[in-house]
Amino acid sequence: MQTVKTAVIGVGYLGKFHAQKYARLPESELVAVCDTRADIVHAIAEEYSVRSVTDIHDLIGTVDAVSIVVPTQKHYDVARVFLENGIHVLLEKPITSTIEQARELVNIARQQGLVFQVGHLERFNPAIMALENELHQPQFIESLRIASFNPRGADVNVVLDLMIHDIDIILDFVRSPVKSIQANGVPVLSSDIDVANARIQFENGCVANVTASRVSMKSERKMRIFQSDAYITIDFQNKKLGVHRKGEGETFPGIAEIDSTVREFEQGDALQAEISAFLNSIITQQPAIVSGEDGLRALETATEISHLLGKQ
Repeated sequence: MQTVKTAVIGVGYLGKFHAQKYARLPESELVAVCDTRADIVHAIAEEYSVRSVTDIHDLIGTVDAVSIVVPTQKHYDVARVFLENGIHVLLEKPITSTIEQARELVNIARQQGLVFQVGHLERFNPAIMALENELHQPQFIESLRIASFNPRGADVNVVLDLMIHDIDIILDFVRSPVKSIQANGVPVLSSDIDVANARIQFENGCVANVTASRVSMKSERKMRIFQSDAYITIDFQNKKLGVHRKGEGETFPGIAEIDSTVREFEQGDALQAEISAFLNSIITQQPAIVSGEDGLRALETATEISHLLGKQ
């Protein structure tokens, strides 16, 4: 089996899990971990018997691919170094702080012929992956993503922290340009927007109503999709997919009965699936499942929503 020499940049809470997956996957040879915090990176390096690095430039020429798990404000500077040096990149979401930065990274990756994947992890949820044959021209989508406050995501507003997951999925489902957006939101615990709602209208007529909150007392991640032949429910958290279609019989005169199928999936390991897909794209020279272009589109929509919220 072909193996890819890999490293993880940023080994904080999430980066540690990236290192764990790369060390575990047979198609990966984890050769180093990198972080500016010497004590933390040395401990992780010892755990996996790999090289400890505090300067990203020391990795050039020694690795084929990296996961970049640093604060959003550093995404552009770090990713650019690796892409310009011919190294494949898996970059955590959101892709960058600005649309201009994202466009530049996408262009560099394209020019270099590199795999550039963005870490929209929810795409690897088994309920989403099982949906491909059920989806047909959505007409209305409603999503709800709420969670308790977590300081790890507070470097950006709730749109870029949480809502962007659903924005990415909805854009992938609808595959039509955005026509207009309306948005409302408020800060609650942080100085930025913590609760937001957006109504996104697409040129093909589909409408998405998207809500995100990071100040809830519980965690919930659900989506409902309405199309001409079905009503589809997705419970991301509990890995459930429900498909409800018109049946042959009637519930009431002139009203069709509903045939429902609900599938439950094992919890699985979405991060491992994401990293495995990244490595597979490198080995097979196939496009990334969540490309830099996908990350750019999600950021463009999220940025427009954030801009509207800033006008309130």
